Amino acid sequence: MMKQPIKRVAKLTALAFAGAVAFSSQATEDVTVTELATGLNHPWGMTFLPTGEVLITERSGQMRAFNFASGLSSPLKGVPQVAANNQGGLLDVIADPDFANNQTIYFCYSRPTEGGSSSSVASATYAAGELKNVKDIFIADSVVDNGFHFGCRLAFDAENDLYIALGDRYKYMKEAQNTDNHFGKIVRIGKDGGVPSDNPFAEGKAPEVFSYGHRNVQGLTVHPETGEVWAMEHGPKGGDEINLIKAGNNYGWPVITYGIDYNGDIISDKTHQDGMEQPVLYWNPSIAPSGMTFYNGDVFKAWQGDLLVGALKFRHLRRISFNDKGEPVSQTEYLKDRNERIRDVEVGPNGFIYLLTDEDNGKLLQVTPKM
Repeated sequence: MMKQPIKRVAKLTALAFAGAVAFSSQATEDVTVTELATGLNHPWGMTFLPTGEVLITERSGQMRAFNFASGLSSPLKGVPQVAANNQGGLLDVIADPDFANNQTIYFCYSRPTEGGSSSSVASATYAAGELKNVKDIFIADSVVDNGFHFGCRLAFDAENDLYIALGDRYKYMKEAQNTDNHFGKIVRIGKDGGVPSDNPFAEGKAPEVFSYGHRNVQGLTVHPETGEVWAMEHGPKGGDEINLIKAGNNYGWPVITYGIDYNGDIISDKTHQDGMEQPVLYWNPSIAPSGMTFYNGDVFKAWQGDLLVGALKFRHLRRISFNDKGEPVSQTEYLKDRNERIRDVEVGPNGFIYLLTDEDNGKLLQVTPKM
């Protein structure tokens, strides 16, 4: 069956409608949820392989393979040591676009090192329940001895460049405005770890930097039709954001924000400033978003081009629809009655939606239309 064309999402630079988008709540009865796997230890990221398997990371440092016929594997061999501290550990994973020929995957993890840990990305070949040829291809210079704000989402663009989301490491928020380091940045590298020559700061001290002024990006995806890079980040208390990412742009944190500190202190009294981008959409109060992807499949026909977002704090799957101008016009919540923290969202090759729940007894869920 041919996939329906996705409605183009226009480039957005203003916030005239953000924060005022209508939403509705839908009960689980509107979709069918199937628990495919349970017993996962705070699963964080997943990627579908051409073999039909799904690789799943557990924050504590394990990676497993889910097979639709045989179920969940034991932990894979060859995963390096991770700094599993608070929000840190083994985080996102993504298959090489040419996995069918090279069997290569990439994963982001909190890499332990002298002085603390940093968000780093390794490549590896995967086969027969084992990772081999594990090699760090990017090591962030944001080494801090705490367990907060690692970011660590991964996405490939059409040119097979790899985008990596990096958090500000919490108390180092001001460094998000410094393009000479990796705090609070989205970086872009080649599959071998090299720096693309057209990176906006290729001649600087941190040539991998693609955009800056981010807090803690936990959603990253490339639009399947336009090729635009979209990111979603946690604000402080309020001010979670969805942003359209452009080379060299400054997304404002912490100079501008729609949130306040957790203790009620004002981080900034500004929400706008010249030279700093406005979000496509923001949430106040925070929903603690994590995992995002555009729907492009044959199963949920009315959802084509909609953005799917997981919510940790409010414990639901959220669908965001856009009008012909590319403006978000509605938000719909699903699975609220399950009361589970949604950590990652993916659309499978079969058009079904797959979710990971962030719990001690984490689950892999499959979402299909109610028949």
